[in-house]
Amino acid sequence: MIIKSFELKKIKANNHNMILFYGKNEGLKSEAIDTIFGKKENIINYEEKEILENPDILFNKIFSKSLFEDEKVIIIKRATDKIIKIIENIENKNFEDFKILIDSDNLEKKSKLRSYFEKNNNLICTAFYPDNEQTLSKLAYNFLKERNIILSQSNINAVVNKCNGDRKNLFSELKKIDYYTKNGKKISPEILAKLTNLSENHSISELIDNCLAKNKNKILKILNENNFNNEDCVLILRTFLNKSKKILILSDNFESNKNLDLTISTAKPPIFWKDKEITKQQLLKWSPKNLRELTYKLSELELIIKRNLGNAVSIVTDFILDQTTKKTSN
Repeated sequence: MIIKSFELKKIKANNHNMILFYGKNEGLKSEAIDTIFGKKENIINYEEKEILENPDILFNKIFSKSLFEDEKVIIIKRATDKIIKIIENIENKNFEDFKILIDSDNLEKKSKLRSYFEKNNNLICTAFYPDNEQTLSKLAYNFLKERNIILSQSNINAVVNKCNGDRKNLFSELKKIDYYTKNGKKISPEILAKLTNLSENHSISELIDNCLAKNKNKILKILNENNFNNEDCVLILRTFLNKSKKILILSDNFESNKNLDLTISTAKPPIFWKDKEITKQQLLKWSPKNLRELTYKLSELELIIKRNLGNAVSIVTDFILDQTTKKTSN
C-alpha cells in the first residue's frame, strides 16, 4: 500500500512489518526513520549485497530473536529489484518483534520491488521526492533564526541551490555556518563559499577558466570527460559569473595601467601562482566592455535555464562554446 511521506503518523501507527522507502531525499528519509523507529541502538543495518551473498544472516536474525530484546528494526540499504525474491520469502513467513525497512534510491514505475510493495496491502511503500526550493529555504530560515545567525536571502539561496533537493545536504552546510559563527564571526560571500564548498568543483572551475581563456580544445575535452547534469548548470553559471566579475576588475586596471604583469602582481586578493598564466590569457582575450556584457548575459541565462531546467545542459553548453569562439578582445 502507498503512504505519503508527510503521513508519518500513519506509518508509525501501522502494524505492518515491512516497509519500502525509495527516492533521493536522504534527509527526509532519515527524519522519517527517527520519527517512526526511535532508538538508534535498536536498528541493524545491512547492505543489499550482504543479504544477496548470504541470505541466512537475515533469516537467522529475524527468527532467532532473544526474549530479552526490544523490538528491532532491520534496514537494508541501497536495495534494488535483485532482493525481491528474498522479500517475498520473508513476507510469506510469520515473524514478530521485527520491522524490515527496505531503503532504495529512485525506483521507476516498472520496478518489481516498488510494484510489489505498492500492490500488497500487507506492506507499506513510501516515496521521498526531492524538497523544492521553497521548503529548503524555509528550513534554512528557521535553522538560522533559532541560532540568531544573520544571512542574506541571496546567500541562503546559494546554499539551497547547492543541496540538490535534499535537506540532509542543507543541514550539513548550515551546521558549518553555525560552527563558524559561534564566536561572533560574520559571514561574507567569500567565507560562505569556502565553508560550504560553494566555490565550485575542480571540473567546473577548469571549464570556466578555459572558456574565459578561449581554449576551445581544452573545453571540448572537459565537456567530453564530465557528465554534467541539469542541476550542475546553475552552479556552472554562478561560477562563470563570479569569475567574470573578478576578471572585469582586473581588466579595468589593465586598461588603465597598460601593464599586464603589474595588473597581476597587484591584484587583490592575490592571484595564486598557478592561476597567473591563464589569468593573463583571459585579460588578453576580453575587454572591459565585453566582460560587462557577459555578466548581464549570464544573469539572464540563469533565469532562462530555471524556466527550462530539462534543457539546461544543452543551453549552457551552447553558450560556453559560443563564448569560446566569439571575438571579445580590445
